[in-house]
Amino acid sequence: MGIGRVLGFAGATVVLVGMPGPNNLYISLRSLTQGRRAGVVSALAIETGTLVYIVVTALGLAALVQASPALFTAITITGALYLAYLGVKTLRASGAELGGIAPAPLGRVFRDGVVVNLLNPKVALFFLAFLPQFTTRGAGPDQLRTEMLLLGVGAMLIGLTLDLCYAVGADAIGRRFRSVRTTGRARNLVVATIYLGLSAFALITAL
Repeated sequence: MGIGRVLGFAGATVVLVGMPGPNNLYISLRSLTQGRRAGVVSALAIETGTLVYIVVTALGLAALVQASPALFTAITITGALYLAYLGVKTLRASGAELGGIAPAPLGRVFRDGVVVNLLNPKVALFFLAFLPQFTTRGAGPDQLRTEMLLLGVGAMLIGLTLDLCYAVGADAIGRRFRSVRTTGRARNLVVATIYLGLSAFALITAL
């Protein structure tokens, strides 16, 4: 890969990864409601999911998904349903559970972040359609695998940097949000609305 291709990949990745989507909004949501620590854990969780995509893509399993539109649609719909589940769960929770009195354990924050990323259609499209465009034409299997790994790791590092920016920025806004005397039920409604909105976005992408 030439330096021009690498720079082009880096610039395009910053734009694509930085655009608001389920991952960015999930990180922001956690920072807004639970603080910077939860936001950073969410960012690490998101990129753990990206690491799974890198391995799967390098092994060539992504080609199977790309060859089967029905499988890709099923993954997208599953992700949308999971986000909807989180939204409904939040609506049914007591006011204190997301009102800042009893934040979600960081283990659950991490687990949900990984799942949100793995079922994010934006990430799937990135690895299926965007990443291969920057590999060397006519490269052999070993070279292609190496290039995919390097590009994937580069994308993950760029993503982690941007994710941490979202976490820190959202925490700064969240400090004011959490200091306002807002009822737990009202905060739950805000959080649930975001989750359900993400679910609707994913469904629109799939259909």
